[in-house]
Amino acid sequence: MPSQRFAAPSEVPGLSARRIAADILDGVLHRHRTLDDQLDGAGAHPGLKILADRVRALMRRLVATILRRLGTLGHLLSRLLDRGIPTDAPRAQSALLIGAAQILWMDVPDHAAVDLAVRLVQADRRAAKYAGLVNAVLRRCAREGKAIVEEVSTQTLDVPPWLLSRWIAHYGEATAREIALALAHEPSLDLSVKSEPAHWASRLHGEVLPTGTVRTLLHGPITTLPGFVEGQWWVQDAAAALPARLFGEVAGKQIADLCAAPGGKTAQLALAGANVTAVDRSPARMARVRDNLARLGLAAEAVVADAVEWPGPAQGFDGILVDAPCSSTGTIRRHPDVAWLRQESDIAPLATLQGRLLHKALSLLKPGGTLVYCTCSLEPEEGEQAISTLLSTERALRRVPIDASEVAGLSEVITAEGDLRTLPCHLPHRDPRLGGLDGFFASRLIKS
Repeated sequence: MPSQRFAAPSEVPGLSARRIAADILDGVLHRHRTLDDQLDGAGAHPGLKILADRVRALMRRLVATILRRLGTLGHLLSRLLDRGIPTDAPRAQSALLIGAAQILWMDVPDHAAVDLAVRLVQADRRAAKYAGLVNAVLRRCAREGKAIVEEVSTQTLDVPPWLLSRWIAHYGEATAREIALALAHEPSLDLSVKSEPAHWASRLHGEVLPTGTVRTLLHGPITTLPGFVEGQWWVQDAAAALPARLFGEVAGKQIADLCAAPGGKTAQLALAGANVTAVDRSPARMARVRDNLARLGLAAEAVVADAVEWPGPAQGFDGILVDAPCSSTGTIRRHPDVAWLRQESDIAPLATLQGRLLHKALSLLKPGGTLVYCTCSLEPEEGEQAISTLLSTERALRRVPIDASEVAGLSEVITAEGDLRTLPCHLPHRDPRLGGLDGFFASRLIKS
């Protein structure tokens, strides 16, 4: 963790939050640490403890905005800097990104954004010599930045070229651009509710999606929202809530949820009356699953194990959900760091692991049982190709096509083969913040 000092009572208001934002941004861009690791849990930045909830939320939004618009910011700064962004002082780079993002997309007065960025570099030994540069560039950004951004088709700048090329090849250029445009917007908060979605939409100032998910623009600490303590809902993207529905009636059935954390699908299955065995290899992540189930008043057997090595019960399962580890490129709208942390070379080893998980699940499935495979990836190797490969080698499996009626009539999310494929540009809304879905793939298979 960077050895930055934290806010003293006399410190300029807002400087501590920007310093922590710079540390976290540096963690993503230079040390390849995920946002989740730096914001929550044992590895969280220690400075977060001193921030008020409102300031912490602002800091998170600032970092996410920078990562969501990183390509656009790079283009802008290259236009405003004669010699490029300084490479010998990461804090100068962070200060420029933080200042420009606030000027362009956040409700921060330009003079405050410039002043805080300058103070940020002045406090860093290596970056202090760039204080004048940062001041001049950000003042120019305040004057010219918006016009420069409007000159270019920025949505494609904010997706790494290797990823955009893949999407164009698989989905076509028009759809790839729509996906990229959807990723530019800060997403809503999606909640799966135990009952009465209309009631909770009203309480949470949101709306009910066709799928039954409650979508709201409320931000801030989740634990303070109505219904959280009472266990009336859990956080789950509307697309992530679809795969568990593909089992149909599960009351009384034995269902395994492999790679179960964070536990949203386990909760869905338990709420529907299934006897769920949740398996995950991480003790810490499984502890969170247990905590969430306890809050929700739901029960499941929790097993800490590597699903590929887990022997499972001798009698097998009526249904198995494989929510496989993947590149997570479908979640970039919620986790913008994924775009800059993942590499194309990550996909092949993940696809190999997904294949091993599928074969393991097949060995644990009773004859006549249902296997639902899903990933939060937009990459075909982790979705369509994984299933076609499996079906070509496992004659005991057959695909059961998904009907639009099973997913609230959303026919656009059903592929020609009958699988589920949601895209970030699906479910459009007049307010872009209330539209969109995570990118998910799911397929339903029956063992003969």
